Amino acid sequence: MTAPLGEDLARLAALHGVAVSYRPSPDRTVTASAAAVTRALAALGVDAGTPEATRAALAGRERELAERLLPPTVVHWSGGAEPDALAALPEGTRLRIETEQGETRASLDRLPPGVHTVTATAPDGRGARAHLIVAPPRLPAPAGRSYGLLVQLYSLLSDRSWGMGDLGDLAELADWSGRALGAGFVQVNPLHAAVPGTPTDPSPYRPSSRRFPDPVHLRIEDVPEFAYAGSPERLRGLRESAARLREAVLDKGALIDRDAVWELKREALELIAAVPLGPGRRAAYCDFLAREGRSLEDHATWCALAEVHGSDWHRWPRGLRDPRSAETARARRDLIDRVDFHSRLAWLTDAQLTAAQRTAREAGMPLGIVHDLAVGVHPGGADAWAQQDHLAAGMSVGAPPDAFNARGQDWGLPPWRPDRLAESGYAPYRRLLRALFRYTGALRIDHVMGLFRLWWVPQGEPPTEGTYVRYDAEAMLAVLVLEASRAGAVVIGEDLGTVEPGVREALRERGVLGTSVLWFERDWEGDGRPLPPDHWRADCLATATTHDLPSTAARLTGEHVELRHRLGLSTRPLEEERAEAAADTGEWLDLLSRLDLLQGTGGGGDTSSEEAEIQAVHRFLLRTPARMIGVWLPDAVGDRRPQNLPGTWDQYPNWRLPIADADGWPVTLEQLAASPRLHALTEVLRGEADG
Repeated sequence: MTAPLGEDLARLAALHGVAVSYRPSPDRTVTASAAAVTRALAALGVDAGTPEATRAALAGRERELAERLLPPTVVHWSGGAEPDALAALPEGTRLRIETEQGETRASLDRLPPGVHTVTATAPDGRGARAHLIVAPPRLPAPAGRSYGLLVQLYSLLSDRSWGMGDLGDLAELADWSGRALGAGFVQVNPLHAAVPGTPTDPSPYRPSSRRFPDPVHLRIEDVPEFAYAGSPERLRGLRESAARLREAVLDKGALIDRDAVWELKREALELIAAVPLGPGRRAAYCDFLAREGRSLEDHATWCALAEVHGSDWHRWPRGLRDPRSAETARARRDLIDRVDFHSRLAWLTDAQLTAAQRTAREAGMPLGIVHDLAVGVHPGGADAWAQQDHLAAGMSVGAPPDAFNARGQDWGLPPWRPDRLAESGYAPYRRLLRALFRYTGALRIDHVMGLFRLWWVPQGEPPTEGTYVRYDAEAMLAVLVLEASRAGAVVIGEDLGTVEPGVREALRERGVLGTSVLWFERDWEGDGRPLPPDHWRADCLATATTHDLPSTAARLTGEHVELRHRLGLSTRPLEEERAEAAADTGEWLDLLSRLDLLQGTGGGGDTSSEEAEIQAVHRFLLRTPARMIGVWLPDAVGDRRPQNLPGTWDQYPNWRLPIADADGWPVTLEQLAASPRLHALTEVLRGEADG
């Protein structure tokens, strides 16, 4: 039986942003267990293990809040009202503001955007120093309405790929779709650095580092030093092996083997790294090292140490578990060649990402590449090692039980500590965003609700034994708006599922677009029927499906129900599941018919009923006021299979499938470019959008 929460524990939790209850629905409140609350507080450095410790911690926290002049971070929206924290200062308090630009000010008047430092001196002699985030009131909006392609990059193989899609393929896709199809953007999965090892976790949403990209995505032949690398016979052999990997996927039904691809690319990159850089390239590399500083040094050091001690830093020799220890400094010196190798890989990958965005913009895309920010990092990876002081030890991010998952979810990602973020002026968050915005026209934030609160699950406990921990959403949003505005980038929040009241409104106020998926858009507060297009929100990316959902063809045919049944994922009899899915799809098709969207094929000639229905779905999306319309690229060729099937591991080849046609045959980038079905769909999109 769950121990009841005492009044002192509840008050202490509230003062630290730890929830003692949550509401999964408007008519239901669930109380967190005392154990969950106590462990969340412990992860924040607060001892509530006994009643005496709880009372002492509560008294200390109340005294601290009563005596402090300023919180660690203060937010000011340009042109807005004075922040509450400054307005509450005692009368006569003097302010001294040191700006990022090195200027000194005495007031908020005409402060430039940035993260400044404010010092307050009260009449009684008390003083306080805080970070002052000054941000524009809103993010930049998309210049106009556009449609684009959504793709998992690894799944898009060309005739030049080394067994999986790469950054050369991304640039080619953007160049072609921008020029030939009039697409405004290409959205890809997270390209963050993965945790090395065999087998590598194929999920792009559990990376080693979100701060640096994964060199497995490099187009080897596009590295300038490739042309001058020694051992030409060895390089030729590697390319022949890569061709066999590609042919196995495209012609023999093999799954994408990321580990095999990386083994070949790593060996090629070792040969390339032996080529001396020319003076200009050397200067560019040195600039990159200087710009990235300690963050890159830590990342490359972790990569070098992982080659020696394995990819989970918790199992390393004790001295190496601390990135600032003398032992780590000695190991870095001993492994300097490997540290330089991994630093160079980060530089090369950053350069190809930047080139892909440049290609997209030159092709006429108003946004270009839309990158994806995962919600967290692997607990054994580079970021978790380097940023231990900003992460909550012993905790994992997840989700509470809901209508779709009665057991809740544990994603295995350590959460940031909100207190440490505030104390640092959100420095690691700022650095992360700044790195991503360098080569993206828009950023999708996975589980954007995490800017407000996250479900913390104590390690060793089921997800049901977690609780919500709140973040300073105003500060998180201010940093996001600041960095996106500096880059001139758009931000899309993935706000699907259960969303706390007020979150969507706060995001919309700051210009963050939402995500609307057709099958989920119903009148949930009314009759529950499909939402007519004119009732959709405008500030969103509207799509028919996502990487975690059935393809549109599978949903229209009901094949997704059969797949879940075969894998033992269904919770009800097959006929019941079929009937519900058919009724859901039928309601949508009925609405499409009533709107006269099923008329015509948009591409001329004979078109199957299924293809016409997919076109109608996208005509519907264009009838909505959504600023961005996303087309799941596999939908354009009739692919039946989801890229990821939540709730499975070995039962389904998640994150390892190439794009395929309606018959299951893999489709290359070159074949996509010539696909009549794809061109018919994009003609619908272009024609309707122009009309």
